[in-house]
Amino acid sequence: MACSARILVTAWCFFVGISVSVLGWQGLVYGLPPPCESQIYCTGDLLKQVQLARLFSDDKHFVDMPLRESPELVLKKFQQLVNVTPGGILSKEQLQQFVSSSFSDPGQEFEQWEPQDWTSSPQILAKISDQKLQAWASDLNARWKSLGRKIKDDVRTHPMFYSQIYVPHPLMVPGGRFIEYYYWDSYWVIEGLLLSEMAVTAKGMIQNFLYLVERYGHIPNGGRVYYLRRSQPPFLTLMMDAYLAHANDTEFLRENIHLLEVEYEFWQRNRSVSLTVGDRNHTLNYYSVQIGEPRPESYSKDWELVTDLNEDARQELWAELKSAAESGWDFSSRWFLSWPPPLPAKLKDTKARAVVPVDLNAFLCKTEHLLASFYRILGDTTKAAQFQAALERRLESVQAVFWNEAAGVWLDFNLLKKQPNPAFYPSNLAPLWTDCFSDQAAAERAVQYLEGSTVLSYKNGLPTSLARTGEQWDLPNAWPPLQHMVIAGLAKSSSSRAKEIAFALAQNWIRTNFALYKKYQAMFEKYNVDGDGKPGTGGEYQVQEGFGWTNGVVLQLLDLYGDRLTSGSPSNPFGAWIVAACIFLLNLK
Repeated sequence: MACSARILVTAWCFFVGISVSVLGWQGLVYGLPPPCESQIYCTGDLLKQVQLARLFSDDKHFVDMPLRESPELVLKKFQQLVNVTPGGILSKEQLQQFVSSSFSDPGQEFEQWEPQDWTSSPQILAKISDQKLQAWASDLNARWKSLGRKIKDDVRTHPMFYSQIYVPHPLMVPGGRFIEYYYWDSYWVIEGLLLSEMAVTAKGMIQNFLYLVERYGHIPNGGRVYYLRRSQPPFLTLMMDAYLAHANDTEFLRENIHLLEVEYEFWQRNRSVSLTVGDRNHTLNYYSVQIGEPRPESYSKDWELVTDLNEDARQELWAELKSAAESGWDFSSRWFLSWPPPLPAKLKDTKARAVVPVDLNAFLCKTEHLLASFYRILGDTTKAAQFQAALERRLESVQAVFWNEAAGVWLDFNLLKKQPNPAFYPSNLAPLWTDCFSDQAAAERAVQYLEGSTVLSYKNGLPTSLARTGEQWDLPNAWPPLQHMVIAGLAKSSSSRAKEIAFALAQNWIRTNFALYKKYQAMFEKYNVDGDGKPGTGGEYQVQEGFGWTNGVVLQLLDLYGDRLTSGSPSNPFGAWIVAACIFLLNLK
């Protein structure tokens, strides 16, 4: 957003008197618990020594390795080595030998499995006019077989030997280094499975998440014990809605709606914050993981980041990193305190707990709407009224706290700065996707917001932000779920201009994904919006192939626009508008 726009936002805040007092947001309390209780996978000297010795290029490798013998025996043997080693720090060679003898390679938790409901010719293929795109969609449909996993029963009977969290039904993983299930990824995977007519597999994945809610009271970030004490964006109720739209399985809903409510209450009980805007109090939600120590899967990176900090500051930053990871956006300038650009921004500035995010509250707004609808279907008018009231309160709060008249869009609110973040993120438009607004002119304003920025000038996709920080959830990367949210939100608008932009964005995204598929015979978790298009960059690991949610989003866009999308070379459909505008301005001189 331009400097003048930032000034407008600030002036608007002053004009409407948005003095915000934060009632529910507290500083971190130290003596924080570790990511889980395992003395091997989550905390302790063994984890620290192995990860800081960098035995593997990716810290995740070690914490995904199953044990060959009981954790008690492994820890006892390790301690014996420590006791006879001067200074207690084992050499890299000692650690390599110890790990080789005590652990197995990652992936031993799974057994061979192919989905029985897979079909080679789902009906979606017939909806795609472009023959090259149709063949591509057929390839993507076949990839479900390579992403399918079933967890061995030994993980259930001997959980102490594994970092994998057992779930009873087969599932789809994202791909690459992500060999376990992840929470919010699975929403787009499930949508793709349903379009591939794999409703049994999709239902099984939802049953797994319901199993986790019943066991833990929430859904962990992913399928590892080191993710246990943080979650990810809450999509369980949206998954159920997607499944019901295909299967109309009301009995499944009736049996499990109480667990949908348990997960909703987790967010209300543990991730809520109260703000006073003017004379009204509003309760909204944010990401907040009060868990200490480095992330086990990124241990050495987290340790390097805090070398010049005292212990309290270290624990605080580690908790902030986990809170940002809970958002799914790990990591981004969105969570850095020193925004907007051109102020310097870096990972050390992460203050995710200070951000009340637009998209999280939009997701919970949709959850409240769906729970009210589900209870009406099931004939429970009392519960339906309860969630309808919660929805109406949320709509009022989203309008009061996030809607920014000067910008013409919803903006994250920063609790430390006590003002909105004027920077562009696709998440600013999430309420369009979840119908979390009352003013029908919002879609037109959102179009003006997009056209008033530079984001439509990128031919390979909608950038995640306009800040170049080197983090993967910033420029130059574009992420599949964010493309889908914006496109789907604009597409269902009554605004013809919004619909045009939605299709143009979908066309660009399909062409980008297809061009790179032809080049690499692979789908990627993220893409680069610069130049002629290439896989995404930055962050803590190399871009990963697979890729569950990328496949799901492509199938959704082909389902939405299959009769219109083409496979031709990437072009910029917004370019003509830019050229026309320039000619007009030049003619004014």
